[in-house]
Amino acid sequence: MSKLTDVPKRILIGRALRSDRLGETLLPKRIALPVFASDPLSSVAYAPGEVLLVLSIAGVSAYQYSPWIAVAVVVLMFTVVASYRQNVHAYPSGGGDYEVANTNLGPRAGLTVASALLVDYVLTVAVSISSGIENLGSAVPFVVEHKVACAVGVIVLLTLMNLRGVRESGTLFAIPTYVFVTGVFLMIAWGAFRGLVLDDTMRAPTAGYEIKPEHEGLAGFALIFLLLRAFSSGCAALTGVEAISNGVPAFRKPKSRNAGNTLAMMGLLAVTMFCGIIALASATGVRMSENPATELLRDGTPVGADYIQHPVISQVAEAVFGKGSFLFVVLAAATALVLFLAANTAYNGFPLLGSILAQDRYLPRQLHTRGDRLAFSNGILMLAGAAALLVVVYGADSTRLIQLYIVGVFVSFTLSQTGMVRHWNRHLAKERDPAARRHMIRSRAINTFGAFFTGLVLVVVLATKFTHGAWIALLGMGIFFATMTAIRRHYDRVAEEIAAPEDPEDVPADIVRPSRVHSVVLISKIHRPTLRALAYAKLLRSDSLEAVSVNVDPAETRALREEWERRGIDVPLKILDSPYREVTRPVIEYVKSLRQESPRDAVSVIIPEYVVGHWYEHLLHNQSALRLKGRLLFTPGVMVTSVPYQLQSSEAARQRARRRQNWNAPGAVRRGPAQPDRSKDTTPST
Repeated sequence: MSKLTDVPKRILIGRALRSDRLGETLLPKRIALPVFASDPLSSVAYAPGEVLLVLSIAGVSAYQYSPWIAVAVVVLMFTVVASYRQNVHAYPSGGGDYEVANTNLGPRAGLTVASALLVDYVLTVAVSISSGIENLGSAVPFVVEHKVACAVGVIVLLTLMNLRGVRESGTLFAIPTYVFVTGVFLMIAWGAFRGLVLDDTMRAPTAGYEIKPEHEGLAGFALIFLLLRAFSSGCAALTGVEAISNGVPAFRKPKSRNAGNTLAMMGLLAVTMFCGIIALASATGVRMSENPATELLRDGTPVGADYIQHPVISQVAEAVFGKGSFLFVVLAAATALVLFLAANTAYNGFPLLGSILAQDRYLPRQLHTRGDRLAFSNGILMLAGAAALLVVVYGADSTRLIQLYIVGVFVSFTLSQTGMVRHWNRHLAKERDPAARRHMIRSRAINTFGAFFTGLVLVVVLATKFTHGAWIALLGMGIFFATMTAIRRHYDRVAEEIAAPEDPEDVPADIVRPSRVHSVVLISKIHRPTLRALAYAKLLRSDSLEAVSVNVDPAETRALREEWERRGIDVPLKILDSPYREVTRPVIEYVKSLRQESPRDAVSVIIPEYVVGHWYEHLLHNQSALRLKGRLLFTPGVMVTSVPYQLQSSEAARQRARRRQNWNAPGAVRRGPAQPDRSKDTTPST
């Protein structure tokens, strides 16, 4: 099977990389920005729209509050960025929020943060790709008509790109991210110039529409609740901020400083774009509604079920650049592409966090190791599968998915910043240098304000979004928490059970040398593999040796006895009856009977097996042996040994593998093999 999958695997993800080339995959800041910050940068494509969607419940008059909500989001963004700059300097190992909470607040808090982050990463992929499909659908109707299939296809494509490795995927993602950022800034600048200098009238395609308010004339507590809900929706612009603190090990040295600078640049770009789009949406008269078919009115008539509501950024771009213009098409394409690529934040964060959790024995150990291309392949595949499932279940609807989105983000924000406060308190209790203490006190103040503000937002999010789908995110966090706790309990129990005794003289009863070894060679007929297995068994010099065969066909069994006697094989042959033509059960029962007769004896079961060269040949051989080995593993005191016999097809496969190993790429012979570095050779010459 490995031979069958090897060639497609190399075509899709490239040749395997040696472990000592890990340093070549580290990222400079210009690549790290699109890799780790594409999520918060691209969220400006849907976060302003989410604010307007919520405000539309009270009608167009509520849009006047959108600038104030934008200001609140900006203050929160700067608070979170300033707080996480303390994190990347204090904890540069890549554990991020999980490490901070686990170290300072205890394992339960750390596991809560890890659960929140894992849910958030899965939702990042689902929301970003669904939103990208919707943006692309404004220009290509086919995409939005088949958005679930298209979204799953994009997930598969991103998965393959990330399996090729962090650096290669980052280089591919850098160009569209920078095109998107440039396009948005150009749109803001040109829109401001047209509106403030040229005094042009820019109108969005929905500027003439009316909104039928779901609740008209809101005031008092109802209005405050609506504004808080709109604010919590706008907080989608903060998703992905924590990814940089989780990905510090992927930066080039000095890692902490480069990560901190990238974090600051990301925050500045994100808030500028968010505020610019909100301002242009207000100036161009964008209209959005949660139920556009019935609540969005054109000339007093509902637009109907056939109406497709385009995102805010698409409507603003059409008003500023003109529909169908070159810049409009470029920005629409870049927006869709960068939303697809925003999922790359999760593709870098989820596998790395999964590796750390696996190292701490909270997730399967397979997530800890890197794949052929030095990426955490198993974590990437797990993330892709979970995100694809969400996309299918929710029909690739970003508005429905985003209701699940914010809870996990602010759970990790709040616990992380609370943990940082305790971190500084612990260090301040030991530090005596005045300059260092001033720095710590300033950092503690930043993290304290961050913990308070993000905790307040978490309460708002839970209060305003719980019934709109946030409970599903909480359920997902609970499932992750319970699963990881169970995995850790299992690993701890196994470690305790297999631990070697402290005193070398204290030998456990289950590894005391057996009094005797009884060897059993399983045979079906006399051929070369059988003779090799018998020869090997004789070399073991067991206390007793016998050959065992199962009587499934009386004629074949009779022929086996005759051949055995004719050859004069000096090993006793025992035939096990099998009235129901089973092979596995009679052998298992016989081996167990040997153990019951002499519990202190060890039974060595020797099985001859064919070694074939093609994957499909495995389906034709060794199936009984596989079943027997699987059952015998659960029988105490039984050791199973496979004696391989290589067929000609296996030799041909070995020669093919040797030819592939010795193959040189075009030009490799001309360039010559890589020469070893002699500069560090300290061996004295003779």
